[in-house]
This record gives sequence, structure tokens and C-alpha cells, in this order.
Amino acid sequence: MSNTQKLDRRSFLRKTALGGGAAATGVLAAPAVMAQAPLVVKMQTSWPASDIWMDFARQYTTRVEEMSGGRMTVDLLPAGAVVGAFQVMDAVNDGVLDAAHTVPVYWYGKNKAASFFGTGPVFGGNANTMLGWFYQGGGAELYRELTQDIMGLNVYGFMGFPMPAQPFGWFKGEVNTVADLQGFKYRTVGLAADLLQQMGLSVAQLPGGEIVPAMERGVIDAFEFNNPSSDSRFGAQDVAKNYYLSSYHQASESFEFLFNKDFLDDLDPDLQAILKYSVEAASTANTALALREYSSDLQKLQTEAGVTVHRTSADILSGQLAAWDVLIADLEQDPFNKKVMDSQRAWVEKVAYYELMNSPDLARAYEHYFPGRLKL
Repeated sequence: MSNTQKLDRRSFLRKTALGGGAAATGVLAAPAVMAQAPLVVKMQTSWPASDIWMDFARQYTTRVEEMSGGRMTVDLLPAGAVVGAFQVMDAVNDGVLDAAHTVPVYWYGKNKAASFFGTGPVFGGNANTMLGWFYQGGGAELYRELTQDIMGLNVYGFMGFPMPAQPFGWFKGEVNTVADLQGFKYRTVGLAADLLQQMGLSVAQLPGGEIVPAMERGVIDAFEFNNPSSDSRFGAQDVAKNYYLSSYHQASESFEFLFNKDFLDDLDPDLQAILKYSVEAASTANTALALREYSSDLQKLQTEAGVTVHRTSADILSGQLAAWDVLIADLEQDPFNKKVMDSQRAWVEKVAYYELMNSPDLARAYEHYFPGRLKL
């Protein structure tokens, strides 16, 4: 059977099952139960089953299922159930999966520009700023140009959940200067890998589930993943006790919701809208859950696991910005990369000016009511 025949058959069955289009009304002899059969969306994440990000993905699938009134159900699978964490883009493109819940830097190996839509250069905007760029500053069209026009991928992608800045990560001892970092074998992903190499570290790009075993075997001796909840769930505190918050290596990121283009195009418009706009609904829910769990787990790491929490030093932050300068100059040799970064710089210059000028000094207020906690 040809791919076209398979698609035509799939289209017929979907429209029949969903009660939409001529197929639903024209097959008079079809059993009544057929009209009520839900469409099953096969969706895999890039996260281990125990990761809090699976909870975030479930917040998305719950909204899809409830808003569809039972016409869609999502078969949500953890990393490795069908393909590896870094292979979900290929699987969605090929139609092996209908959808994926991931981050763009996980397909950075295909094209470095992927990282601009997740963890790119830090021009002064936070994750909300950059998610705004995606939807209101031209980022979505640039993403479409990259994935569909330049790379020829058969996918749609939407961004959701503006993540808090990622901690610099986990170290066995203290690191206070750029000189202290020289020679470390460090785990990160995306352009952050190039950034840290520029700063003198040796970098391995690993999925979250492989980090602690690699640390135990000596493949790496320092690492970052994303947040206190994910980090503690895979046992970061068992292999290192110094946790450095705040960093410019991945200061903003969002989840990527991938869909096979043929799959999404084949759906009735209202179901397409549910899959698309549930990303926005889940983004709010994810943010609230993250604030509760990340802060609670950070406290537990300190009080129950003996972890010392630090802010990354000004020397290291300055070193990161200097490394970004070098990396940006190299990336700009590619015309598409330059176009994306020019778009981001223009957005951040305008939007972050408003955000930063308008934002009160919240640390001052926090210190007023909870003196000594921040240790500024």
C-alpha cells in the first residue's frame, strides 16, 4: 500500500470516527459506536517516566481530552517508549509518532538554529520575553521557515511554558571564577554546549536519564539539567552537593509541542484548534505547578539532602557573556542564524527595556520581609 493510500485511508477513518465530513454521514450502515470512537493521538515525550515534566505533559493532555469532549484521547509515552529522547523530531517527521513533547535543543544536532527557539543567546530578555518573541515578534514564522523550508521537515511546532532560568548546575566542589571551571567534563545541550566549550570545559550532550550514571562512571564531573524538581528526582543530590543557581547558559527556554503536519492537517478545524491552543492553556498550568514544586524541592535539597545552594558568581556570569559574544560572531556567518538573532535583538531591545524599567526591585521587598534569606 502506498503512503498516499495510507493517508487517504487514515483520513477516511478519522473523519468517520470523529463524526465530521461526508464520510461520517455517508456510511449509513456503520455501527453507531463507530461515530463515538475517539481519535487516539500517539504522543511521546523526551522525559523519563518519573520526571516532573511528565506531569507537565499530562496537564496538556488532560486539557486536550476534556476540551475535545471525548473525541480525542492522548496516548502519552515517556522517553524510550518508541524512540530515544533525542529522536522524537525524526519520529514525528516520519509519522511514527503523531506528536511529541520536547525542547528544540534536543534536535540541535540537525541544525544549530534549533537552539534559537529554546536556549539561544541572552540579550537581556527572560523566558516570557522570548516566548513573546515566538508568538508576537516573528519567531513562529522563522521557526516554520527553518523546519519546513530549510530542513524540509513535515512538522508543526508550538512553544509553551516559559521556563525559569536554568541553574548553572551541580559541582562536587565550589566554583567561583572562570579559572575554576577549566577542564571540567560538563553535561549540557544545544548552544550552551558550544558556550561552555568556549569557556574551557569539555562538554557531553546527554538526555536527563543518563546524567547520574555518567557522573558515577566519571564520564562527566559536573552537569546541569533544568530545575530543582527534575534534578532531585533523578538523584543529582546523590552525586554532587554544590548547586549553582542563575546562569546565562540557558536563561530562557520553552517546551516544544511537535505535530506531524499530515496528521494535524487531516483533523477537523476545531480539533486542530484544541491541540494548538491547549499549549497556551497548559503553559499557565505548568507555570503554577513549577513555582510550587521547584521552590519546595529546592528547600528539600537544602534541608534534607545537605545541598549547598549558591548564586553563580559575577565572574562566571561575565565570562558567559564574553563567550556568547564570540559564539554570536561565529553563528552570524550563517545568513539564517543572523536573521533570527537580528529579530531577537530588535524584540529584546524594545520589550525588555519596558520590562526592566518597569519592574520594581523585588529583591529589596523580599529582603525587607524575609531579612537574611537571600544573603545578598
